[in-house]
Amino acid sequence: MTAEQLISFARGAPSLDIVDVEGLKAAAVRAFDADPAGVTAYGTSVGYPPLRKWIAEKHGVEADQVLVTNGSLQADAFLFDHLVRRGDAVVVERPTYDRTLLNLQRMGGEIHGVGIEPDGLDTAELRKLLESGVRPRLAHVIPNYQNPAGVTLSLDKRRELLDLAAEYGFTIFEDDPYADIRFRGEPLPSMLSMDTRGVVVHASSFTKTVCPGVRVGYLVGPASLIADIAKSATSLYISPGMVAQSIVHQFCVSGDIQRSIATVSSALGERAGVLAESLRRHLPEVTFVEPDGGYFLWVEFPDDVDVDRLAPAAAERGVAVVKGSDFMVDGGRHALRLAFSAVTADRIDEGVRRLADAVAAVRG
Repeated sequence: MTAEQLISFARGAPSLDIVDVEGLKAAAVRAFDADPAGVTAYGTSVGYPPLRKWIAEKHGVEADQVLVTNGSLQADAFLFDHLVRRGDAVVVERPTYDRTLLNLQRMGGEIHGVGIEPDGLDTAELRKLLESGVRPRLAHVIPNYQNPAGVTLSLDKRRELLDLAAEYGFTIFEDDPYADIRFRGEPLPSMLSMDTRGVVVHASSFTKTVCPGVRVGYLVGPASLIADIAKSATSLYISPGMVAQSIVHQFCVSGDIQRSIATVSSALGERAGVLAESLRRHLPEVTFVEPDGGYFLWVEFPDDVDVDRLAPAAAERGVAVVKGSDFMVDGGRHALRLAFSAVTADRIDEGVRRLADAVAAVRG
């Protein structure tokens, strides 16, 4: 790599300039002042009780339906461990979050990828799969500003998915860490809030709205399921990190969370716009759906651009990307995920220019 500074479109994390460090420092002091015993003790496997209550109120559920975990990936792991046995059919979006895919493969789930359209999961394709006799335990769906595709599941498709889950007896795992990072369009109701038949388990996180370092995520589901998973949590780690959870609680109850969401959303909205504009200018032959929120944009290249060659060529030119093939069991060889969250607006165009150079080299 040349000496020029690396521009990374690889990590879905906010850049430091949009993290409310001062607000978090103040929240930490308040947490230790307000509840020194609760912050410093082992705590309970269901999480820091005041934060659990705040999350329950946010989602309009009872506190015993909430489990607060070390990041939402751990919430995923708990749920998969509880529901999925070797050989069980599991539906995932195609493409989907790479770590989810790896975890499900590790558990021995039989994975069925269902395609994504500009308005989210292809529910007609899912219906065909179900009619063919596949009976999944679980359908994992990232409904808002999907990782990696950046698309949002439409209201009609949310309704249809709920109906399919009730009809065919599977759980919808609504993995929803990006919902609050919205730049435009109206917010859609979560499937959790629309669910009258107990088919949805919901996960989210404070990683994208507060900062990744707090590692605080959560699971919302039927009280009996949450109680069972809490037993596993107790034997795994007694309790999650009370210090982090109490800081997040103070950050939330003070209203700092709303300011933080506004800061992150407006910065990322600007970055997404600049990225889309730069792609149109430097790589007019690519296709993409410009996201309405979140952290990611999915780029499809012409068939003569193979990302196995493109990714190293981009790295040589000082730009980091993630290959589309990382997000599917097979396919994605002509696609990249670009995270615009960690690149400041003034660096994005240069990053895309370097990527365009890499594309020209690979094609040449």
